[in-house]
Amino acid sequence: MQTARLKAYLMLLAVAIIWGIASPVIKYTLQGFPADLFLTYRFGISTIVAIIIFTISGIHIPKDWNTILLIIIYGFLNSVVALGFLFFGMENTTVLEAGLITLASPLLISTAGVYFLHEHITKREKIGMVIAILGTALTIAGPFITNGHSSIKFSGNLMVLGYVISTLVTTLLVKKLLKKDVSPMILTNFSFIIGFICFLAFVLLTNPSSLLSIPYTLFPYHAGVVYMAIISGTLAFWLSNKAQKSIEIGEASLFSYLLPIFSMPIAVVWLGEKITPIFIVGAIVIAIGVAIAEIKKKRYNP
Repeated sequence: MQTARLKAYLMLLAVAIIWGIASPVIKYTLQGFPADLFLTYRFGISTIVAIIIFTISGIHIPKDWNTILLIIIYGFLNSVVALGFLFFGMENTTVLEAGLITLASPLLISTAGVYFLHEHITKREKIGMVIAILGTALTIAGPFITNGHSSIKFSGNLMVLGYVISTLVTTLLVKKLLKKDVSPMILTNFSFIIGFICFLAFVLLTNPSSLLSIPYTLFPYHAGVVYMAIISGTLAFWLSNKAQKSIEIGEASLFSYLLPIFSMPIAVVWLGEKITPIFIVGAIVIAIGVAIAEIKKKRYNP
């Protein structure tokens, strides 16, 4: 195995562990901070880290204005749109259901790789994708099936799906920008700076007094924000972007399947979330679809 590819795998494994832990951390920390304040606070810390990094290493911005525009678009979609969907969605759904919904991400990314990056996909993979997406739809609609009219939880599930779709777009943009030799560190830090500016403006316009409550919130919630800002934010996004320089987006997306392995046990033990019958059915359908799409048939050499 090539050294660069092995390093990319190890980076993505680390990212899977960090982001697997992140979902329960987000859900817990949302008890202390509403989503808009949480994101403002988080991106504020990430912006301070970015300034320190840029002061030490310098800012190497491409001179091509089209590339600069793509970096800005990526930053907005990644921090404001994608993470906005995730955090606001997590306010109204469970870690368990969000984990199942995000399992659709690798399949959608693989599909996008076919149409936009000309990567190959087999008939077997197409069938598996359809089955897994049906399982995802079942999970999203679960609140109505189990509770009759749980529109709030349903809206949370839809927002998590919005996060998945936004992540698909940002993954394609990352691959395009990396081919233009844009630094993964530039992509990561500019994204968070854009996120801080946008969410700070939003909070100042809607509820500026909420900023005063930050210092008086309990320590465990501050620890959750710091984890999301530095470990799940700056470190994990940098590792993810750097790893994608060496492997295809469809291959990199497979590591997303590992996230629920870390997030779901923590959600059950730490947050006390319950595994419902509809969750089990959705998980089985998604697992069947993923198995069909990703497990290759063995080839025997005579």
